Amino acid sequence: MCSRACFLLRREFQELKENNYVGIIAFPVSEDMMEWEADIEGLQNTIWHGIYFQLAINFTSEYNLVPPVVTFKTIPFHPNVDQYTGRPCIDFLDNFHHWNSSYTLSSILLTLQAMLSNPVLNNPVNLEAARILIEDESTYRLIVEKLFREPLQLKVDSYELLKDSDKCIRSIKIPFDDYYKTWSEIATSKAAECYRTPLLEDPSFIRQYNQWKRMQLKHNEEWDLK
Repeated sequence: MCSRACFLLRREFQELKENNYVGIIAFPVSEDMMEWEADIEGLQNTIWHGIYFQLAINFTSEYNLVPPVVTFKTIPFHPNVDQYTGRPCIDFLDNFHHWNSSYTLSSILLTLQAMLSNPVLNNPVNLEAARILIEDESTYRLIVEKLFREPLQLKVDSYELLKDSDKCIRSIKIPFDDYYKTWSEIATSKAAECYRTPLLEDPSFIRQYNQWKRMQLKHNEEWDLK
């Protein structure tokens, strides 16, 4: 018998497929719908566009009363992503008190997509990424290009490609040390424990973001969230 969480996730999966968001693919990898894999591409007109990041999303039977556990399997060099664990630094995923049962799988993925090009620098979890971005944005862009665009020219064309190919980005996890294999003069430091800075300062952000994305699909216009 399908649990309440399973029923909700089946419905949200259908919603995700119907909306066909640009740069977002997700599908369950377990029969009970509790384990998912997803791919997000950076937004157009940003340094992340054309780069795909794979995520693992683990739900529990208490969903949607509590948030899922989200982990980047392809870890971006980003101020708001822990370079060791791949966990994104988003308030409603870190603390169930900030979670709202109106949030869905789609809104989670859209928020992560927006986060890539809209880092919060007040309390970063990856201190080195934040420092470089603040001090020299051109160097930060160059590091991103070296780490992801040059060695990882991977493109996802369909759900079947994700499921069947051993060469897909699901198998790629870039260790922290590799961030600096060509940047030996840049000092490194571990991420400190810190309070999570809310990504969504406006509580209506997710709803508004969904509306923007639907408008983009309807009118086929380029949309830059910068």
